[in-house]
Amino acid sequence: MIEIDAISKIYGDQNAVENVSLTIESGELAAIVGTSGSGKTTLMRMINRLVEPSAGTIRIDGRDNRDLPDYELRRGIGYAIQGHGLFPHRTVAENIATVPKLLGWDKKRRHDRVDELLSLFHLEPGQYRDRMPFELSGGEQQRIGVARALAAEPHLLLMDEPFGALDPIIRAKAQEDLLDIQRRFSTTIVLVTHDMDEAIMLGHKIAVMSDGKLLQYAPPAEIITNPASDFVNVLLGTGDKAFRMLSLEACENLVEQGVADGNPVSCTASLKDALAETLWSGRDAVPVEKDGVVIGRVTREALIRHAAEPRS
Repeated sequence: MIEIDAISKIYGDQNAVENVSLTIESGELAAIVGTSGSGKTTLMRMINRLVEPSAGTIRIDGRDNRDLPDYELRRGIGYAIQGHGLFPHRTVAENIATVPKLLGWDKKRRHDRVDELLSLFHLEPGQYRDRMPFELSGGEQQRIGVARALAAEPHLLLMDEPFGALDPIIRAKAQEDLLDIQRRFSTTIVLVTHDMDEAIMLGHKIAVMSDGKLLQYAPPAEIITNPASDFVNVLLGTGDKAFRMLSLEACENLVEQGVADGNPVSCTASLKDALAETLWSGRDAVPVEKDGVVIGRVTREALIRHAAEPRS
């Protein structure tokens, strides 16, 4: 659990963050969203004390984050940024093992952890562990950056616009990988983004910030159906809110008996993704699979009907 209690950061006469309080439960992914200069990155960086607060307290599992020296605190918190920040003169394996080595893990344990993470990100260890960063694509570099942040098995992962530089297709895959990892390890994640759609897709809760202030902190469905201010509504954009709600439900909730042609979608994929697949491929229905076995289908008609249903 992360408790942010009346936290502020002042630079000169400017309040970068002003009296923000919120709680992130253990195992949740909290997305902090806002425009440039809203204070979202400053707020996140005060959690691992890359920025020191001017006032207020941050507690991690009930302990003031100032109780430890800053370098010890940071070794227990994963940190991933846009552009990955890999060490260019170190191999993929050396990059991933950076913090475990600082923590004194033995060579075999570091080796096994590197291979585990590479496999988790669908990168064959034998092909990737000895490569240099310049030999990787942008998407591969970003995945290695996230793997490095997870290497020491942190309970808390901070991510600052981690997918912002990726093209849409690679970005969508990276987001799916992050959700899979979060489900597998129950890691508490704080994700900073300027993209409300990304926040809605990934976040258990969304913190909306503007001018250093917290405007709303709520689950995605509440943000969509009951925005707290005109600014929050503007961030939501002009998209149809009914179809945005489809991004919050999994295909398994609408699967029906029957067959359908073409490539299947996962039962954990969102209803919005399934609808996009039907429209993109021109199919009236798509098969749904679970653990590699097709369990039914979801139809375009059912998806559109579900999107139109009234919600409280």
